[in-house]
Amino acid sequence: MPPVLLTGVAGFIGYHTAERLLAQGREVVGIDNVNDYYDPALKEARLARLVGKPGFRFVRMDIADGAALTRVFEETRPEKVCHLAAQAGVRYSLTNPHAYIQANLVGFTNILEGCRHHGVAHLAYASSSSVYGYNTKMPFSEHDAVDHPVSLYAATKKANELMAHSYASVFGLPSTGLRFFTVYGPWGRPDMALFLFTKAILEGKPIDVFNHGQMQRDFTYVDDIVSGVVRVLDVIPTANPDWNSALPDPATSRVPYRIFNIGNHRSEPLMKMIGLIEQALGRTAEKRFLPLQSGDVPATYADTSDLESVTGFHPDTPIEIGIPRFVEWYRAYYG
Repeated sequence: MPPVLLTGVAGFIGYHTAERLLAQGREVVGIDNVNDYYDPALKEARLARLVGKPGFRFVRMDIADGAALTRVFEETRPEKVCHLAAQAGVRYSLTNPHAYIQANLVGFTNILEGCRHHGVAHLAYASSSSVYGYNTKMPFSEHDAVDHPVSLYAATKKANELMAHSYASVFGLPSTGLRFFTVYGPWGRPDMALFLFTKAILEGKPIDVFNHGQMQRDFTYVDDIVSGVVRVLDVIPTANPDWNSALPDPATSRVPYRIFNIGNHRSEPLMKMIGLIEQALGRTAEKRFLPLQSGDVPATYADTSDLESVTGFHPDTPIEIGIPRFVEWYRAYYG
C-alpha cells in the first residue's frame, strides 16, 4: 500500500496514531517541525520511539513551507493524508495570534494543495470541539451550526472545515474533519489541564481551577481517539444524495465531505477529574479558584453517534481508568 502521510507526528495524538498505523503494518511518512510551543524534548522522546521502526520515515519540516511540503508529496505519493499538525491551545491564541495563521491557515492551504495536485484519495484532518463556541445545546452535534467561535484557535479550525469543503466542491477532494474533545493520556501535552495539575500537585504548588470549578469536559482517552482516527482514514466520504440546500446539513454535503465528533460521549465535572488525580497521586491539591478565562467554554459534550454508525467507533476508556494510566506514565517518565 502507498504510505500514509501523517503531519504532526511528534505531537501527542500524532505519535500515538503513527504507532497504531505501524502496528497494522502500514508505512508512515511523518512530518513535524518540532517547535517549542511546549518542551521539544518531549516531542523528541516521542520521535525516538518511532524512528527505526519498520515502515516509518521522518521528515523534519514546517507545513507552512509550501515548497518543502510539495517535495514531500512528490517523493512519497501518499494515497491518504492524516493531517494532525496545528498550532494548538485556546489560551495561547490570545497572545500569539500569528502562530495560528501560519500553522492552521497557511499550513492547511499547503496540505490541501498537496492533496489536490498529487491524487490523494482521502484527507482526514483534525478539527476541534472548540468550534462549538457559544453553543449550549448538549450534547454537541455535528448537525448544528457552529458560527460563533470564542477564540482565534476555534475560528481557524472552523476555517479549516470550510476550506476543506471548498476543495471537495471545486476539486473533488474527499475530506473528513474530526472534532477532537479534550484528549488526554500517556505522552500528553504539558499545556493541558491534566498534565498541569499532576505536575503542580507533585511539586506542592497550587492548581488554578477556572470558573470556580464549575467546568465540565468530554475527556477522551488517547487510545480511543486513535481508534477513531484510524477507522475514519479508511472510510472515504461520498456525497450525501439527500443533502438539501434549503435545509443544509453542516455535517455532510452534496460533495465528498464529512464532519465527525470524536469524543468519549460523556461530560465529566472538572472537580471529579481533579479528585481522580489526587487519588492516583495520594496527595490533595491546593486549589486556587478563578473566574472563567477568555476563550474558554464552561462545558463540552460530544454526540458521537454518527462516528459510531459509520465506522463502528466506540469509546471504552472511562476517566477512572485513563487518569491513573496517565499518572503512572508521568511518574515513570519524569522520575
